[in-house]
Amino acid sequence: MKLEIVKYPETSLKEVCTRVEEITPELKETIENMIETMYEDDGVGLAAPQVGLQKRLIVIDPSGPKERTDLQVIINPEIIASEGKVDSEESCLSCPTFRCIIKRSEKVTVTGTDVDGNDLRIEADDFLAIVLQHEIDHLDGTLIVDRVGRLKRAMYDKKIKKWQKSAGN
Repeated sequence: MKLEIVKYPETSLKEVCTRVEEITPELKETIENMIETMYEDDGVGLAAPQVGLQKRLIVIDPSGPKERTDLQVIINPEIIASEGKVDSEESCLSCPTFRCIIKRSEKVTVTGTDVDGNDLRIEADDFLAIVLQHEIDHLDGTLIVDRVGRLKRAMYDKKIKKWQKSAGN
């Protein structure tokens, strides 16, 4: 079942998520719904708070959005090492129409568990490293709009207010 994406400036997107303590059948169903949502919205990653769940859980598929060959589910992901710096052009399903350049680590090492509770260790560079950092940011309450200058953010905030006004909110 496709889930609704929580959009900026919803305050729940600013919350730090709690660890997943148990992999339940309900959590597995949520994961399947998150995967369907990510694919239907042409995303390459989706974090639980983007669908209203304040848990440390991400789904990613850096092969997308056209190919779908590298699906990964990571529960309680944590960046344990990083190196280098790279400029990354990013967008986000929770920040419609917003694109920006963000400084990211060039390489990261991420640990976590898979949907069966097995330990994961991912040594990532290039696009995979960017996707992991972007989605883990969501778990810490950080959005791409938080990583840009005040002017660019103010312009986006103005656009959001205009959309809300025209929608009657």
